Amino acid sequence: MTKFSTSPSKPGPVTAAVQLVLIAVAVLFSGLAVLAADLPALTGRVVDNAGIIDEATKAEMTQKLANFEKKGSDQIVVATIQSLDGEEIEPYANRLFRFWKLGQAGENNGVLLLVAKNDRKMRIEVGYGLEGTLTDLHTKLIIENDMVPAFRAGDFPGGISKAVDDMVMVLEGNPEELEARGRRNPADSSTPLDPIVTVFLILWATMFFGGLAMAFLPPMFGTKLSPGVYRWLGMTFRYGRGPGGSTSGSGGITGSSGGGWSSGSSGGSWSSGSSGGGFSGGGGSSGGGGSSGSW
Repeated sequence: MTKFSTSPSKPGPVTAAVQLVLIAVAVLFSGLAVLAADLPALTGRVVDNAGIIDEATKAEMTQKLANFEKKGSDQIVVATIQSLDGEEIEPYANRLFRFWKLGQAGENNGVLLLVAKNDRKMRIEVGYGLEGTLTDLHTKLIIENDMVPAFRAGDFPGGISKAVDDMVMVLEGNPEELEARGRRNPADSSTPLDPIVTVFLILWATMFFGGLAMAFLPPMFGTKLSPGVYRWLGMTFRYGRGPGGSTSGSGGITGSSGGGWSSGSSGGSWSSGSSGGGFSGGGGSSGGGGSSGSW
């Protein structure tokens, strides 16, 4: 008589490995789904989630971009968000560009103008197919000459509208005017120093140059009281002695103790996501071309 076992069999090593791989893949895709959920939906040619563009400017810009796209299929989309949530604007812009699939498939002729309001950053992300026309130089000039001055003055709609005009001008084959304007009006590359950084630099300079002065000036201009001891500016300076009793080259104010400082660095950035309006990307992609800026 044949006996059938009803006890469950243990999975072999191959089965266990397959299960682990499936679990890992599930976790990976769930993580990607969460990542993609952070990106806004593509609801039109101007997606103003930060609320910095007035309705009249938004309508005018939307029509302008639609007319431009009809001429040659190049696609420009403007997006504003409140915050990057700690992410650098470069990878965020590239993720959003790919999520929205801007530009036509095979042509990759899309452009994304992104503004992160709370982070005070902006970026122009350019698709593969337009990197030779709307170059990094052009996007840098547009950001520095059009957007930064207007944003610092609080004119977000004006800065974005001017940037769109200049991108259209370059893509229509007229980059010379933008380049000439950049030569006539070089962008102010200087940015105001953070007050904390300014105070730190002042303190460091005071300590550094003060230390040098205390090491050399008292022996030169002070009154020698005894070997290694000098009186200058109402203070007594004592200089240490070497192993053989000779005066060393370093000194300090009586009662002072040595100190030091250190410096630290700080970070001082698919399916179409369209919904509504009948507007969507055409399947294009980007490899990270373009420029970023801040105001």
